[in-house]
Amino acid sequence: MSARPTLGMLTIDCADAARAAEFWSGLMGWEVVMSGDGYAMLADGSGLRVGFGTLEDYEAPAWPNTHGSKQFHLDLACEDIAATEARAVELGATVADPQGGETWRVLVDPSGHPFCLTDAKNWG
Repeated sequence: MSARPTLGMLTIDCADAARAAEFWSGLMGWEVVMSGDGYAMLADGSGLRVGFGTLEDYEAPAWPNTHGSKQFHLDLACEDIAATEARAVELGATVADPQGGETWRVLVDPSGHPFCLTDAKNWG
């Protein structure tokens, strides 16, 4: 019998790892536990980690995904979508166009990755 693996970390490609880590740390409140030499890592204190790797030829994905360039996005469960959106914009995000619906908002981080702010009640 073999044990199933667990997700150790999600790593996101970007143009500037330090800037990406700064943005997501400010938005999520996670600690930047490592930053340097084209790589940065955040941790939430419970074992969850997100890494950011600088790629010289990085090309940001598109929103909406009309040409197949968006490979993933993060959905963030929020108690107050409007306040979280305002904080994200203050940190450097832009509001995407078009928007999806009344219970979520689509934004784009400084690296060009789309992400969604969703009502925490949607997650049960």
